[in-house]
Amino acid sequence: MSRETISQSISIVHPISLSHGKNAEVWDTASKRYIDFVGSIGVLNLGHCHPGVVEAIREQATKLTHYAFNAAPHAPYIELMDRLTAFIPVDYAVSGMLTNSGAEAAENALKIVRGATGRTAVIAFDGAFHGRTLATLNLNGKVAPYKQKVGVLPGPVYHLPYPSADNGVTCAEALKAMDRLFSVEIDVEDVACFIIEPVQGEGGFLALDIEFAQALRRFCDEKNIVLIADEIQSGFGRTGQRFAFSRLGVEPDLILLGKSIAGGVPLGAVVGRKTLLDTLPKGGLGGTYSGNPIACAAALATLDAMTDEHLRNWGAQHEEAIVSRYEAWRAQGLSPYLGRLTGVGAMRGIELADAHGTPAPKQLTQLLSLARDAGLLLMPSGKSRHIIRLLAPLTIEPAVMEEGLDILEACFKQLA
Repeated sequence: MSRETISQSISIVHPISLSHGKNAEVWDTASKRYIDFVGSIGVLNLGHCHPGVVEAIREQATKLTHYAFNAAPHAPYIELMDRLTAFIPVDYAVSGMLTNSGAEAAENALKIVRGATGRTAVIAFDGAFHGRTLATLNLNGKVAPYKQKVGVLPGPVYHLPYPSADNGVTCAEALKAMDRLFSVEIDVEDVACFIIEPVQGEGGFLALDIEFAQALRRFCDEKNIVLIADEIQSGFGRTGQRFAFSRLGVEPDLILLGKSIAGGVPLGAVVGRKTLLDTLPKGGLGGTYSGNPIACAAALATLDAMTDEHLRNWGAQHEEAIVSRYEAWRAQGLSPYLGRLTGVGAMRGIELADAHGTPAPKQLTQLLSLARDAGLLLMPSGKSRHIIRLLAPLTIEPAVMEEGLDILEACFKQLA
């Protein structure tokens, strides 16, 4: 099958062609089976072809495949927003809008905070990833490959160190950097918002320092700055809770959603304080495909499956399986390149580094190939592309999880 018609600027992690999948397993066009620890980079928390999602898509497709909500509202959009806003674990009145993707959610959030605050400056964090559109590129805390050769980006945007026990940056260091930023680089009165991931995805599954999160919330309250939580990858049960910000003891003002919101169908959302979402004039928000009826139906089926009990059980099972195996590997000295375990709950990364803690991206590339040949798909992350993201569906069968970890163990032993 030729790929000459596809832009060569798209980077491919695994040079295979997939045919079909079921829960945590996929098959390529040569009928080879793989255990999927990528989950389409966090999109498939409910696995491939979840029966409830498939049935919802099928039923909706016989009724209404699309209508632009801003032209004439439709029931799936209205029902989803009622259910979705009730699913957000905050104490204030929530409203929101649907988008086509997480990046589009981030773009709209920037419009919302500009309208609400009259300010333009945004503070993001090192290692962040918020999308590939022009405005979100500038939010990303990494140049290569996202910002290379695209010229001047929309701004103003400033970056701070991301404090986490997983990267060694302390709360005190991040607060000191913030104090310097407002002393040297920009007047705090010009800042519209902070945007932060409660657990960084592309950055290597780094869990935000709780003390810093609470200090940041207090600072934003004092300075009338909007706090945006990007839950695009960490949301919908990935950490064992509905959303990762709950573990921080803070409530963000706006929350960005995407990825696993609709079981694999393109959909995103901005939700948060109704006072913020209602700021722009009529017509200031919207989009032709935003809130497509089929995507809304898939999202409603996703919410049906994501009960708190299910999320707790899935998260605990994932965490127990991964942490126990990792600790056993460390105890037995499995590989000189087995580094730290990062993240929380079912959102975990495994660092590849040498005995001195130096990142080992070469060995990670080797590991990806070895695992793929053995029937396991993995995804890289981290500033140096040296951390494996473990994003198996939350619904993975325990035996399949153990089989995948067995393959990973065998591949670590082969690293050179």
